[in-house]
Amino acid sequence: MWIVALALRRPYTFVVMALLILILSPIVIERTPTDVFPNIDIPVISLVWNYSGLSPQEMSNRVTTVTERGLTTLVNDIEHIESQSLNGIAVVKIFFQPTANIQTALAQVTAISQTIIRQLPPGTTPPLVIQYSASTVPILQIGVSSPSYSEQQLNDFTLNFLRTQLITVPGAAIPYPYGGKQRVVSVDIDTPALQAKHLTPVDVVNAITAQNLILPSGTAKMGPLEYQVELNASPLTVAELNDIPIRTVNGATIYIRDVAHVRDGFNPQTNIVRQDGTRGTLLSVLKNGNASTTSVVAAGAECDAVIRSVDICPSSHCWGAEGGCDSRLPYCGDDIAFSGQLAQHSDHCDVNSSFNSDFSSCAQRARRDIQHHDAGRAGIGGGNPGG
Repeated sequence: MWIVALALRRPYTFVVMALLILILSPIVIERTPTDVFPNIDIPVISLVWNYSGLSPQEMSNRVTTVTERGLTTLVNDIEHIESQSLNGIAVVKIFFQPTANIQTALAQVTAISQTIIRQLPPGTTPPLVIQYSASTVPILQIGVSSPSYSEQQLNDFTLNFLRTQLITVPGAAIPYPYGGKQRVVSVDIDTPALQAKHLTPVDVVNAITAQNLILPSGTAKMGPLEYQVELNASPLTVAELNDIPIRTVNGATIYIRDVAHVRDGFNPQTNIVRQDGTRGTLLSVLKNGNASTTSVVAAGAECDAVIRSVDICPSSHCWGAEGGCDSRLPYCGDDIAFSGQLAQHSDHCDVNSSFNSDFSSCAQRARRDIQHHDAGRAGIGGGNPGG
């Protein structure tokens, strides 16, 4: 009863407190983050080692074991370590105590990973260090397909143009795309021609290495002007690599084109994504840490509109955009189809919903935080990307 007596003795104080609560409540409610799932604070850091050609057993013995021994010696607050050794790849996951300072742990893991490189097989490159938590889950999936562009072009477009736009969404983490083919410059050796010229594949490799250089040229000052000096040390196109000389024998020069063919190729493909029966690429958007799922979806909708307005080809109909297109970029949106769907972790849009135009339907529902709605029955069309 003491609080009632206090209110009767100081009525103005309680009136002011009630007004403050009434005024501040909408602001607090508006700023309070909402999410589908609660935040699970289990800090995890992953180390991804890459050494092409090394068997899983060798990766385990020569890379994974050495890494685990170094981590347990110099890194604090480790809860447990999980490792997986694959062909040419080693993945080491370090789980930390909930009270661990993840920034300090990240610095320690990075430092020890750089130090132990001397103990690893020669030529080992520094690992990829990834920091995430149990709350980092996929919430959106974006499919990209085209009837005219090749898989390596779609993979290149998704990685270098689409992904760089979506990464600006607050709270979003976007890994490399699935599907497609990773573009590389391939040199196809003609073995009979190589033997006829008394050459070996090493001669071809050495010729390309020695004549495809990146050299700083500097500038040249002539009177009051300063000129940029450019060297002809590296071919400008893939086709020009075929014109590199290998050796001169009896006055006759042997070129790369005589014993091999250099082309715009791709690495061996390890996964395939199909959208409406057409091969394409799949990009997953993950919710990062304490970010709100609904906020990431809503921001993704706004970013999607920006992406579709980007001019990236010498055409006046690039994704419906007006203005000058950048002729240096090779892709045109007329032949590239987008589709998206919410991943199974989202609770505000039906997991089977898909849409072609943009994320606006799901984003609006996420903003209003309303109940489930079957997007398929509502008539939202589009192809489901899958792989």
